[in-house]
Amino acid sequence: MENLEKKETILKKAVVILSGGMDSVTTLYKAIADKYEVYAISFDYGQKHKKELTFAKKVCEINNIKHEIVDLTNITSLISNSALTSKDIEVPEGHYAQENMKATVVPNRNMIMSSIAIGYAVNIGAEAIYLGVHSGDHFIYPDCRPQFVQALNLCAYLGNEGFCEKSFRIVTPFMYKTKADIALEGHYMNVPYDFTWSCYKGGEKHCGKCGTCVERKEAFQLAGVEDPTDYE
Repeated sequence: MENLEKKETILKKAVVILSGGMDSVTTLYKAIADKYEVYAISFDYGQKHKKELTFAKKVCEINNIKHEIVDLTNITSLISNSALTSKDIEVPEGHYAQENMKATVVPNRNMIMSSIAIGYAVNIGAEAIYLGVHSGDHFIYPDCRPQFVQALNLCAYLGNEGFCEKSFRIVTPFMYKTKADIALEGHYMNVPYDFTWSCYKGGEKHCGKCGTCVERKEAFQLAGVEDPTDYE
């Protein structure tokens, strides 16, 4: 009877791809709320705003979550035609709906990160990988769209068939929700948004002008939630 009770209390494992931004941190809290034993994985791919990794680390420390930071800086030059990875391209200002925001697309970023996260998940016997994409990403980022995630799910399973659970899957809890929805849901889960970083410019404070800053401010306003962010 005692052994049975122990088995029932064992949590299933999930790997969360954690950038340190508002979306991924809320996704981390969502995985915790879904009763998973959470493992977080972050990536240094040479992004200008690698300051976000400090915030990812802090959130994991707060929640006593095992956190891995993968160094991908040796491939930065191979994905350098983005404003986020090139010293020669300025981070554009404005809303994500604007054409100039395409400069922030990093080639195949989510596929690269997800592939590594999938390997990690299979290695530790996790049954899920949480990815914090949302509906506001669909317009500008092709690797945040439902079709991509559906294909990624199939690839993840076929590439590890026989070595992972049949239930193994990519979980995107906010795929059809807005960033305002994320802010509101995070508010109810007590997500510490003052320990998140969004700004693509990576300065001392959030610039308040780049696409992700504009979207962040808008999300809190629409959700009716206090914005703890210190903007320039």
